[in-house]
Amino acid sequence: MATILIHSPTLTAQQQTTLQKTFEQSRLEQPIQINNHFRMSVTETPTAQSLTELSQQIQLDINLLPENFKADDIKLVISDMDSTLISIECVDEIADFINVKAEVSAITEAAMRGELNFESSLIQRVNLLTGLNTSALQHVFDERLTLNPGADMWIQGLKTKNISFALVSGGFTFFTERLKQQLNLDYARANVLGEANGKLTGKVIGNIIGAQAKADFLHELCQTLNIQPHQVIAVGDGANDLLMMKEAGLSIAYHAKPAVQKEALAAINYRGLDAILDFLA
Repeated sequence: MATILIHSPTLTAQQQTTLQKTFEQSRLEQPIQINNHFRMSVTETPTAQSLTELSQQIQLDINLLPENFKADDIKLVISDMDSTLISIECVDEIADFINVKAEVSAITEAAMRGELNFESSLIQRVNLLTGLNTSALQHVFDERLTLNPGADMWIQGLKTKNISFALVSGGFTFFTERLKQQLNLDYARANVLGEANGKLTGKVIGNIIGAQAKADFLHELCQTLNIQPHQVIAVGDGANDLLMMKEAGLSIAYHAKPAVQKEALAAINYRGLDAILDFLA
């Protein structure tokens, strides 16, 4: 038996009809509403491709609850920052202040699709920021950075369940540390931008937080919290999140690149971040 999650607080008559027809042979019961989503038990496990097609047909997020997933076991959520927790790519917005946004954005997009090595692409992008006044970072934080829909509800929901939250980013500590303080997050890790005389040096200080470093951070936190990787939910949108996501008990692609959606155990493409709480109901 399998459990299907339909991430919507309501279902139209057409959506209900489509669901009934799709699972006519294997459905054990009508969809049951639990908090802000519906659950349905079926005797035959649908393929990932069939759920993707159904999701696109009725314009709702639909995911299969992993067979061995136990909500009560989850003790940590680890999330990417840029285009996951927040709506922007910080490096692209910083680049706008030195008139190289188009060039930097193109590199970012290719890296997130997995077409470029992340570490070398970050070095290239940061080098293009050389000489920029560091005040631009605060302008980006104050004027351009916004949380993605449902972020506050998601984080508060995790707190009520005593689940720790870690923010990890191939971006920069200037932003992760401020978000950590603003949202009262438990852990954060990111890259350090070099600065001298009030300007960016175009260098990253120390080891780069790339794909492997994100996965290593997950394991480090498991040791800190004395938990196992299957007790972790990992959320991301880009190719540099995949190693981290593969280590977690549940991996969720949030409005993600195709390569990430293909590998993740679950995907959110229509709802906000608060839909992740549906897995924990």
